[in-house]
Amino acid sequence: MTIWTDLTGIDFELRTVDAGGVPTRSLIAGEGPDVVFLHGTSGHLEAFSRNFVPHVEAGYRCHAIDALGHGYTGKPDHHYEIPNYGEHLLAYLDAMGIEKANLVGESLGGWTAAWLTVNHPDRVHTLQLVAAGGTKANPEVMERIKNSTTKAAMEDDISLTRDRLHLLMFDAEKDVSEELVDIRYRIYHEPAFQQNLHNLLCLQNMEIRQRNLMTPEMLSSIGAPTWVVWGNNNPFGDVPEANAMHELIDGSTLTIFNECGHWPQHEHAEAYNPLSIEFLNTHR
Repeated sequence: MTIWTDLTGIDFELRTVDAGGVPTRSLIAGEGPDVVFLHGTSGHLEAFSRNFVPHVEAGYRCHAIDALGHGYTGKPDHHYEIPNYGEHLLAYLDAMGIEKANLVGESLGGWTAAWLTVNHPDRVHTLQLVAAGGTKANPEVMERIKNSTTKAAMEDDISLTRDRLHLLMFDAEKDVSEELVDIRYRIYHEPAFQQNLHNLLCLQNMEIRQRNLMTPEMLSSIGAPTWVVWGNNNPFGDVPEANAMHELIDGSTLTIFNECGHWPQHEHAEAYNPLSIEFLNTHR
């Protein structure tokens, strides 16, 4: 399978949206309530290619965007902290005329989605926290993210990009295609990406990360229907992190996929998609 065949059967557009003055690459397909997919640190919208067709066929308008400073979205020269990501997402919703969205956030995307849900609850209909970051500041994990991303972006050896993607998956041979490696390699080696890498990685600085963390009080304030999704082999966060989020967010549900790393929506798409659609339909 390739990203193109993942999207077979639906009409879609890849466009640049002006989100508060930031040109934002977005994949859009379908009609119906809006579902916005948000990727993780140093990622890009292709992380959700396996999720579009089922959600569109279920009657949803799907969006996957390159986050602020990521992919082919604009890269202003300042640190990208969580409020910056959140305001950029809010600007995208405004630009697309989305009053209330269903947010699906993976890793950094989950952190951003949770921030928006806490600070702008009127703009969020449902929330999916997929291997979401933002509740811990683990120096070992932070160093792993910073070092692996920096090497992959600043050195020409494509095997370093492959290694960065392999780090995310439980079964990398199955879930990391050479197409995905090539897409990420090209993004990493865009001059603008390399020049702003320090801004993108600022949340791996302990002081900056700690002032951006989602506190128990913040998570407890979330009122939107919430589904916490995790992999039992997540290299960037152990299962107790998922349990803690689930316990703090009143009425939330929790699903832990076995033999799964940091991309449940990709690694276990066949199981994730129907569960996601069921969750969305329940609160539709």
